[in-house]
Amino acid sequence: MTEQAVFDKIKALIADKFEVDASTITKETSFTKDLDADSIDLVEFVLELEDEFGSEIPDDDAEKITTVGEAVSYISSHQG
Repeated sequence: MTEQAVFDKIKALIADKFEVDASTITKETSFTKDLDADSIDLVEFVLELEDEFGSEIPDDDAEKITTVGEAVSYISSHQG
């Protein structure tokens, strides 16, 4: 899967979960600053990513994912 395809999937998940317009989401979008996500939102979102992409994201790695771009990079580099 290309990085663009990963970004598009993640963008759709974010738009649905955080009820925002997908066109406003960029790789620079911050989960906490731009989407007002709290720690519970982030845990739930990581679980959605794991389900969607079929890979486990360890807690230590999940804590480092603060922007959409970081999520895209992580998923892209950890695909089976």
